[in-house]
Amino acid sequence: MSYILNLEDVDKSLVSLVGGKNASLGEMIKVGIRVPPGWSVTTESYLAFITQTGIKEEIFGILSFVDTEDMKSLDSAGQRIQSLVNGESMPVGIEEAIRESYVRLSETSGGENVPVAVRSSATAEDLPTASFAGQQDTFLWVTGTDEVVKSVQKCWASLFTPRAISYRIKNRFPHEKVLISVGIQKMVDSRTAGVMFTLNPTDGDPSKVLIEGSWGLGETVVSGSVNPDRFVVDKIVMEINERVISTKHIECTHDRAKGGVVNVDVEPDMQCKCCLDDEEIRELVRIARIIEEHYGCHQDIEWAIDKDISFPESVFIVQSRPETVWSQRQTAPVIGKKSGYQLLMERAMKRIKIQE
Repeated sequence: MSYILNLEDVDKSLVSLVGGKNASLGEMIKVGIRVPPGWSVTTESYLAFITQTGIKEEIFGILSFVDTEDMKSLDSAGQRIQSLVNGESMPVGIEEAIRESYVRLSETSGGENVPVAVRSSATAEDLPTASFAGQQDTFLWVTGTDEVVKSVQKCWASLFTPRAISYRIKNRFPHEKVLISVGIQKMVDSRTAGVMFTLNPTDGDPSKVLIEGSWGLGETVVSGSVNPDRFVVDKIVMEINERVISTKHIECTHDRAKGGVVNVDVEPDMQCKCCLDDEEIRELVRIARIIEEHYGCHQDIEWAIDKDISFPESVFIVQSRPETVWSQRQTAPVIGKKSGYQLLMERAMKRIKIQE
């Protein structure tokens, strides 16, 4: 039984074992994208946990009586199941595999108790036709084997939040078919982070890349708690067509005293300063083109730039998923016999000839 798989050993063929998020990370590693090192706690670990602890039948028994139109029913079911999952002891073999993998990652990262991100990766997430984004939990800046083990179990439990239960029922995803893996990766100590789309989500223009970023960890941008800097960049010539610098009043950062992440005020002289250099913007666009070309569809990408590493090795991709809004409006595939990049180049050349 595969309790643990390194990210460099996974790809989209292993979605059933490592979930959508982890499979995507493995795919990107294979095409040379810089991804923080780490591994996946597989769905087989999750299945072994709920089976060996004897809670599997009780979980699905509770779910069979859920009324999605009744918030009390959803809340009650979610609380009961999450208490079940968090209340059980993890089987020894799974726990040992997690502990050993964390120690190895710490050793290869040149330290002890390296900070990691512990992120849920469900088998039915990151689909072009359905978004499960944010439904399962993520834990940042986790240190120590005990805390990593606890965080993995909390990720498993988050498969049964009221929101996740309701979404699966309404979109006709059978509960027993949606499994959960967990990804553990070395933390990027972000100077700045954010998201980017390989089209302009405002009008669906596929010749543009939209980048949004802010200071610190990317959670403030993803959650919408800060108004980020915004850049619209031509995918072909790398020209920055739009540049909007916002007042970024808070940043998400690691608090060593509290042992977790917190939102803090940004220094006044940094609030209106651009969070990205032009060379970093162009590097992000270059990476976005590679990812889009590999997947053959528009992507919604999360990125981070490490404050302690020199450029361009400082630029990391922490997630990529299919863009779900404009992709569902497409009547024809983005990639045909010619690659998306080739088609964009042809369009650009036509525009140049017309101008001449």
